[in-house]
Amino acid sequence: MFQTAVLASGSKGNCFVIQTEKTKLLLDAGLSGKKILLALEKIGIDKTGFNALLISHDHHDHISGAGIICRMLNIPLYINESAFLMKRKHLGKLPFKARFFYNEDKFEIGDIRINPFSSSHDSLESSNFIFRKKGDKNRKLAVATDLGFSTRLTIKKLKNSTTIILESNHDEKMLIEGPYPWHLKQRVKGKQGHLSNEQAVGIISRIIHPGLKNLILAHLSEINNTPETARFLMEYYLKMVNHDLNLVVSNQYEPTKLVEI
Repeated sequence: MFQTAVLASGSKGNCFVIQTEKTKLLLDAGLSGKKILLALEKIGIDKTGFNALLISHDHHDHISGAGIICRMLNIPLYINESAFLMKRKHLGKLPFKARFFYNEDKFEIGDIRINPFSSSHDSLESSNFIFRKKGDKNRKLAVATDLGFSTRLTIKKLKNSTTIILESNHDEKMLIEGPYPWHLKQRVKGKQGHLSNEQAVGIISRIIHPGLKNLILAHLSEINNTPETARFLMEYYLKMVNHDLNLVVSNQYEPTKLVEI
């Protein structure tokens, strides 16, 4: 068993789960502890036995519930040092001393190997992740959200993934014609902002291979995108290249089903 699911994803809060028979991890906690536990219950994951919570960066929609969920589940927090220093007071008293990780320094939690790497985003230090199960050379999970564009490093890391959770934040036309003030539009579409649907397709076009089984689109804007728009564009590309995979569009309010990585 090597599984993942998106518990919630969007500007109001993000949380992902990764599990094997021996290890259970949460990635990000941008919503309340109560909502995280409810999402876990909905997809049949017991709240006991979690090993850790990882935080990708210091923005509210990824870290706001970190302290409470660590206390509720009695688990350690893995976080980059910059984010911890920025949010120390907000996190409150943690059940264990915070454990720092650094981009490109691989580490292990249980039987899951984790490779954090830098993403282009307007936070102090932002990470995307590769997850592998020890002893399983064939399966690879990539999580790439909150990045303004795909660097060479991003493309290199995502290659040969069997499951990808990829940001598809906005439709470019909807963003430009939408209600956001101009400075916010510039931020979203800038090189340290968020990926558009078109950019997400561009990334997949560069790393697609026969072994890619699951693609989960994440961090969709409720103002500048729709699930139908994001799905249509990606499905159109996949049909064009005749690649059949499990395409899932995550949302803010309901968890996705568990998928085998």
